[in-house]
Amino acid sequence: MLSIINSDNRWIKYVTVCLGLLLGAIAWEIFGLNSNPAFMAPLIGNDEHPGAAVRLISNFSDQEFVESLIGSARLFITGFTIALIIAVPFGILLARLNWLRVALDTYILMLYVTPMVALIPFVLAMMGFDFWPKVVVVFLFSFFPVLYNTLEGARSVKPELLEVAHSFRSNEIALWTDVLVPYTLPYALTGIRQATGRALVGMIAAEFFLSTSGLGKEIMISSRTFDMAGVLATIILITIIGVLMMRLAQALEQHFSSWRGLER
Repeated sequence: MLSIINSDNRWIKYVTVCLGLLLGAIAWEIFGLNSNPAFMAPLIGNDEHPGAAVRLISNFSDQEFVESLIGSARLFITGFTIALIIAVPFGILLARLNWLRVALDTYILMLYVTPMVALIPFVLAMMGFDFWPKVVVVFLFSFFPVLYNTLEGARSVKPELLEVAHSFRSNEIALWTDVLVPYTLPYALTGIRQATGRALVGMIAAEFFLSTSGLGKEIMISSRTFDMAGVLATIILITIIGVLMMRLAQALEQHFSSWRGLER
C-alpha cells in the first residue's frame, strides 16, 4: 500500500514538473515572438524571430561552437577535479587534527565568504590570462562547499565507531579507509552537488574576465551583436548541463546515504 502511495506521489511530481515546463515554454514563446529580436528571442521562433532552442540544435553543427564547448568542459573538469582531490582529504584531516582546524578556521571562513569574482583580478595579476589561471578560478568557486561538508561529515563520525576500530588495532590509514571515508562520503557528495553550480559560475566568470574563450566567449560574441537567440541558446545548454550534473550528484548522494537508515 505504501509503495502505491509513493508511486502516485512520484507521478504527481513528474506531471507537475512537466506541466510547469510546458507553461513556461508557452509563455516564453509568446513573449519572445512579441518582443524586439535585439532584446529577446522566442524558444522555437520562426524565420523572422529565430528561436533559442533551434539555435542550440544548429550550434552542434558549428565546429567553432563545439570547440568552445570542449574547451569549457576541459576547464570545468580540470578545476573541479583538483578541488575534489584536495578538499575531501583536507576536510577529513581538519576533523582529525583539532589544532590544525583551530589554526586555519578563520582563514578558511574569510575565503569562503569572500565573493570569488572579486578575486579574479588578483588571479589575473598574479598568473596572467592562460588556461591555468582559469582553472584556479573554477577551483576557488568549487573548493569550499566540498571542504565544509566533508569536514562536518568527518566530525560527525560516532566516537563508538572510532573506539571499535581502535580496539581492533586499526592504524590511521585503516581508520581512514574503513571508517572515515565511507562515513564521510555522503556528506562530501552533498558538497559536490552544491559545488557543481558554483563551478559552472566560476567557469563562465573566468572565461568572461580572463581571456575570452569557451562558452563564455560564445555568450559575449552573441551579446555584442545583439544575437539574443545565440545568447539564450548557450545559457540553455549551460543550464541543462548544470541540472544533469546536480541530479547525478543527488542520485549518488542518496545511494551512498541509504545505509544511514539501517544505522538508526
